[in-house]
Amino acid sequence: MVPLGLLVALVEWPLQALSELGFVLQRHFGAWPMPAALLVLAGTAGMLLLAWGPLAAGRGGGVAPLLALDRSSGAVDPDREQAWLQKLSLRTQLIRLPLVLLAHLAGMSVGVESPSAALGAGLLLALRQRWPAWPPLAGMPLPLVAAIGGGAGLGAAFRSPLLGITYGLEELGRRQGLPLVLPTLVIGGVGSLISTSLGQPARLPGLQLGGLEPRYWGWAAVLTLVGCGLGSLFVRGLIPLASWVQQQLGPGQGRPRRMGVVAGIALALALIALASGGLSLNDGSLSLGAALKGEPGSPLTLLWRIPASLLSIAAGAPGGLMHDAMTIGALLVTPLPDLGARVLAQLAPVGATAVFAAANGTPIFCAAFVFTLQGDPTSLPLLLLVSGVSAALAEGWRGEEWNAQQARRLMR
Repeated sequence: MVPLGLLVALVEWPLQALSELGFVLQRHFGAWPMPAALLVLAGTAGMLLLAWGPLAAGRGGGVAPLLALDRSSGAVDPDREQAWLQKLSLRTQLIRLPLVLLAHLAGMSVGVESPSAALGAGLLLALRQRWPAWPPLAGMPLPLVAAIGGGAGLGAAFRSPLLGITYGLEELGRRQGLPLVLPTLVIGGVGSLISTSLGQPARLPGLQLGGLEPRYWGWAAVLTLVGCGLGSLFVRGLIPLASWVQQQLGPGQGRPRRMGVVAGIALALALIALASGGLSLNDGSLSLGAALKGEPGSPLTLLWRIPASLLSIAAGAPGGLMHDAMTIGALLVTPLPDLGARVLAQLAPVGATAVFAAANGTPIFCAAFVFTLQGDPTSLPLLLLVSGVSAALAEGWRGEEWNAQQARRLMR
């Protein structure tokens, strides 16, 4: 398992480095807004033309085939399973890299979580198919190998084996169960030792904020309910928007119409980036990190972040909604009265967890992810409670999850 961990970490480096390019643009946007806006416009247009054309295999985050492998019941048609495996192949992951480059240069609002999981799964599946008798993977069913690789890929990318295990159990390997825990822990743990911090949000280690005072519990309850509603609405809006984009850019549409839609999406994202001073770009890590420190900034950032995230994900940018959901939730504290930096730093992760859990439907993983980024040990019990409540309420409010909907369409 140790060599597998080293390999997973090494293959994740290109994704991290490409993501770092987007952070560079985001940090310097205010110094040269017009050239950066033109880069957003050109990069978005280029990404869309490739993602809905010659590089269509690399479009989206890449976890839908992982979920399809795990959640298909009964005997699966071999041709269908082979098609899912092809979407997880290393060739497909290489096809995704140019799209990742353009998406992050253009500042499209997506993170590297889903591509990291897909890349880890693709690597382990390639090794399993090339050397089926190799002891670490010998005898394992392909869905289990894929879930282990996906969890380990995410864990190594974010230097947190805990994230990999919770993601594997709650999202990627619901039917696989405990057999994925130990391999994911070892592979993700070894990978975390040598993974790079390039392109990753700055963590806030050593925060000791203490427990939230009772007089602020009401604000936490309000943020939980509002975050749950916003996360549910986000997914409810994203699914039809993505369907509309697919109708407009998919096969059968004339070239003038497709070019018009591409230009419209690119122009919209460029104008949003210009109006927000760059804070709508990429996965929102700069805004998220500031909010988790108690410095959330202007409420307008929240207004720009939501449409930027919806447009980027619906357009097929290679990434998922994890960091976007956390950022939107953390920014919910911006309209609150001046409660002080310490209290805002305690409430921002509540909003982040509530929106994320409502949108993703994985309460333990969502709480663990926000906790990993902020690092305050006293916050974990509250985040677990908020995440569980939000995920439970969202079952009736949200409808189908985004990833589940993508997997169902693939299975159908």
